[in-house]
Parts: sequence; structure tokens; C-alpha cells
Amino acid sequence: MTSDGALVAALVYGLPMALVLAAYAARRTRRQARAAAALAASHAAGLTEPPSLHPAVNPNRCLGCGSCIPACPEGDVLGLVAGKAVLVNPTHCIGHGACREACPCDAITLVLGSESRPIEIPRHDASFATNVPGIYVAGEVGGMGLVRNAITQGVEALEAIAARRGGAGGDALDVVIVGAGPAGIAASLAAKQRGLRFVTLEQESLGGTVAHYPRGKIVMTAPCDLPLYGRVHLRETTKEALLALWTEVVRKTGLTIRHRERVEAIARTPAGFEVTTTRAAYRARAVLLAIGRRGTPARLGVPGEEQPKVVYRLLEPEQYRGRRVLVVGGGDSALEAAASVADEPGTDVAIAYRGAAFSRAKVANRERVAQAERSGRLHVFLESTVAAIGRDTVRLRTPGGEKELANDAVIVCAGGVLPSAFLRACGVEIEKKHGTPLF
Repeated sequence: MTSDGALVAALVYGLPMALVLAAYAARRTRRQARAAAALAASHAAGLTEPPSLHPAVNPNRCLGCGSCIPACPEGDVLGLVAGKAVLVNPTHCIGHGACREACPCDAITLVLGSESRPIEIPRHDASFATNVPGIYVAGEVGGMGLVRNAITQGVEALEAIAARRGGAGGDALDVVIVGAGPAGIAASLAAKQRGLRFVTLEQESLGGTVAHYPRGKIVMTAPCDLPLYGRVHLRETTKEALLALWTEVVRKTGLTIRHRERVEAIARTPAGFEVTTTRAAYRARAVLLAIGRRGTPARLGVPGEEQPKVVYRLLEPEQYRGRRVLVVGGGDSALEAAASVADEPGTDVAIAYRGAAFSRAKVANRERVAQAERSGRLHVFLESTVAAIGRDTVRLRTPGGEKELANDAVIVCAGGVLPSAFLRACGVEIEKKHGTPLF
């Protein structure tokens, strides 16, 4: 090829390629600048702690390909900074885990808790078996609060139970499933599909923890498959829609759930377990605990908390019309409760949180509270705690000193306490996760 021909070839083939590479480099630079700005904003606002299950990126493995970024259903959790994937909006993460699946170089691990905010969960392995042979955990109690993840865990735990050999013999059940939330329902369907002998016990109503969310609460999930039912095409939905789904699933599959039956004790026997409830006793070779973490609400431990005006969840905002209300907490439940009550006519609402920012709440809830505060419908007290609750007052400790508010009702949304005493009575060990892998 002549020199003129080579030049022409270079121009014909090389120039377009150079333009494409230049455009790609410019786009990547802009994306990294946006990600760095988002990361800086998160740190400046103190929004650095993921709520629960979240990705940890190994920078030595990460190639900076960015595959994890669009894989996240939340859209803005991960970003590229200095050529590596990082959590730029940690509080937006709700534990989908899609980023790990999308990573081509195994650079992402799903972890629970952090050094500054550890999470307690029952000790269990990848098959969801605890240290007690035959007792398994699934769902919220095991750190899987997201509906899709809880469903997946419930099914996988049941599969592990079904794979166990041996049994309690006689008329004993294969498994007792405790809890009828997403994990418990999914496990029950899997057990029914496999033809196992089982009972599903729920101390309250269908839906578990979800049933006690405030009316209209947005529940985050993702499409998933339920045994015997099929594909569930839900993403962001309401509490009511999700409960309607569970009702349809139970009706369509013929699943039997024993409601209003609370487990009081689980005792080991030579052949398995005896599960004693408020209504009966069951013998089984295995037990699956698909219980929530919020069954025992976290209490403030302050004088006056025993009064009837203090409650630990919001069901109907309308009951607070015309009343002076304090909401305590900084998570999504607290912000949703405060904003919902503030929307009611004649209410005088305040929210108190010990942190410097609502770092555990979703962006939409933080914006809703900020709007209510700007409009004068909600008073926000950060870095504040409740000192005492009077008959018609409440006293706060604030950075500016103690402050007394006129008050008719207190809604405490400080999260739930892991049922540690019950778990330990069953012999299940509890461990703290400080940003460590789930298993």
C-alpha cells in the first residue's frame, strides 16, 4: 500500500474510531465527576450509612467497567470515582443485590452493618441453618428485609430443609414454619409444592411486618417467582397492594395459615423438636423461623413512657387530627409517620431524632419531611432525645438545652428489637455484623 493509501485508510478507519473513543472518554469523565459530587454531598450531609444489606466493593478486583451502576434498580446508589465503583449514595441502597450479580469480576460482596452501626442477626450459614441443627432462619430476622430477597431466602431455606435426611418419625411434621410474612409465605408454598407435611403459624395477621405499616406506605420490592403461583410483577407498591397480593396467593394456592397462634417455646427432642403455641403443640423434624425484627419495638426507657398516649407504630393518621404529636425516630417509618400526621387538619407535629441527619431514610421521605418543615406543618429536632413524657407535655434534650413541648400523643418509631431472648432460649446464637458478609 502506498503512503497515500495508508493515509486514506487511516482517515477512513482511524478517525471515526478516535472520535468514538474521545466521546466515550468525555462521557466517562462527566459520569465520574457527577459520582464524585454525589459522594461529596452524601458525606457533607452525613448520609453515609446504608440501612442494612449493601454492597462492599473490592477496589483490587474492580475494573471500573460500571456494569453494576445500571443494574441497581434504585439507579443512583453506585458510581465510578477514580475509576472504581463506590457507594455514592449509601442511604439509597435497599439491598437488592443486583449489582453483585452484574459484576463480571466478582468484586462485590453483600455485607450487613458497618463499623459504626453493627446489626445483630442469628448466626447462620449459606443454607440458612443456625448453629442448632434443624432450626433455620429466613427473611427480616436474618437481615433480609427487602420483599424479593426475603422470598428468595424463604424458598432456599425450605429447599435446604427438604434436602435433610431423617425425621421425627410417626405423625411428626417435616417442618413448622413460624411467620407469615414474605419469607414465611414463600417457604410455605415451597413446602406445599414439595408435598411436605408442615404448618405455618402467624401470631397476628397475614403479611407479617408489612401488615403493620402505615396505610399507603410504599413497599420496595422487585419481580420474583413464587412457588405454585408464578411470576409476581411488583416493584414499588403500596402496603395495601402487597397485602392484596398475599390474599390472592393464599386463595389461589389453597395455602393454610394458622393465624393468631403465637409460638411460646421450641424444645429439642431426641427425634426433632416440639413447638408449643398458644393453641397446640407440634412435633417436627425442623423449624423455620421466618419472623420479623419489629415484633418487639425498641423503647425509649424514659419516665412517662408507660402512658396510653405512647404508641410504637402508626396505623391511621386520621386519629391524630387536631392533636399535638411527637414522632421519635429517624428512619423511613418515623419520617412517613411524621409527614402523614402533619398532613391531617389541625395537627401540631414534631419529630425528634438523635442523629444529625436522617441518614437511614429514603430520599423521597427526607424531601417530604423537608417540605412539611418549610410549610410550617412539621417541627424538626435533630440531635435530640426524649428526656421525659408528661401527661400533656414532653421534654426533649436538644443541642440548645432542654425544651418542653405541649403534647397529646407520642409515636415511637425507633425500630424493632431482635427477639434475642426467644432465639437464645431455642439455643440459637446471635452475632453482630460490622460490615461483614451475610454468611
